[in-house]
Amino acid sequence: MPQTPTILLVGTFDTKGPELTFTENTIRKQPQQPNVLLLDVSHRPPETSVKIDYTLAQKALPSLRAEYIKAAAQHATTIVADLYRAGRIHGIISIGGSCGTNIATAAMRNALPVGFPKLMVSTMASGDVKPYVEETDVTMMYSVVDIAGRNWILEGILRNAGCAIVGMAAGYLDSLSGNQGETGDEGSGGQKNKKKKKRVGITMFGVTTPAVDKIRGHLEDVYGFEVYVFHATGAGGKAMERLVREGQLDAVVDLTTTEVVDELMGGVLSAGPQRLAAAATAGIPQVISVGACDMANFGPRNTIPERYEDRLIYEHNPTVTLVRPNAEETVQVARFIADKLKTFAVRPDLIRLVLPTGGISIIDTPGQPFYDPKVDEVLFSTLQTELEGSDISVKRDPRAINDPEFAISVADLLADLVK
Repeated sequence: MPQTPTILLVGTFDTKGPELTFTENTIRKQPQQPNVLLLDVSHRPPETSVKIDYTLAQKALPSLRAEYIKAAAQHATTIVADLYRAGRIHGIISIGGSCGTNIATAAMRNALPVGFPKLMVSTMASGDVKPYVEETDVTMMYSVVDIAGRNWILEGILRNAGCAIVGMAAGYLDSLSGNQGETGDEGSGGQKNKKKKKRVGITMFGVTTPAVDKIRGHLEDVYGFEVYVFHATGAGGKAMERLVREGQLDAVVDLTTTEVVDELMGGVLSAGPQRLAAAATAGIPQVISVGACDMANFGPRNTIPERYEDRLIYEHNPTVTLVRPNAEETVQVARFIADKLKTFAVRPDLIRLVLPTGGISIIDTPGQPFYDPKVDEVLFSTLQTELEGSDISVKRDPRAINDPEFAISVADLLADLVK
């Protein structure tokens, strides 16, 4: 007999009461007959006859809007996290403007793991949604019209959203009983699947794709691992590290650490100052390399900062322009990587740093535009010096990073660590 999912509906009932009520009724009318819990994150107690299950009304919330949003998000995160840990909810949905979207998505990101159904209907969803989604799987749905009074357009969108979250939650609940999926051991929400496979994250860029494809195929075909590839665009590195923190990855091949260069040179694809800390802190097996550390990423050619105009510049495509780091910046990159590993590594014996001295990207090999063995040597030698005496293994390999044999050696090295 199918189980009944429970949906958590979050919103500001003092300003969006009728719209939230319509969404609640839509959810309850679905064939799955889902349960609905209501979380009110209003700034002031709403005037409503609706039974609200959780409210922030009794909290001493600040009066200033920015401070209220921050405090409400923290309280909401605590409530949502408690409900998730208790197994009481199987999906979360919210509707709102900029204020409600900030509060609800903060709770979704901070309280719930990747894989748990999250849906945000927002007036902000057609613009830059990075602050709301970050590296998570929050689903954003644009409200088209403002959420300020019911009308046939808004009701149609809210109806779609209600049906969508019920379907997502029903599927998620079904997966918890082991009825879906055949890989992995325990995924988000304690999901138990039929087979146990080691879950490995790999970082990739266009200029390291051949290596990653080879590593992925080898790990899957020879060792039976399940491989997750993350595009190292800032959000990709953050997403991989979030999954490490959530316990959803068992090992990492951090082949493409290019996001560190962007962090230090002001590029557009930084993953933040804590890049490389998560796997080291978790103590899981990891093989690290310096893939694409020969480039900082910017937008179209005319967006390159003036300080880099005299550098070696390569237009990767009309929207991505690359700048080659100089020796001084490369020293900073090496020290960043070494510092994170030395500071956070709880199992240095499970870390291997491999340095492909034949080239660290497709365009860093003989005859290619970013080939600069002198600057690469600065990277390699600085890493070796900085990690000396750290118990972290550092090995040079004369092959280029995209050499198929190099890729296979990396895959085998990780498999040895996992075993």
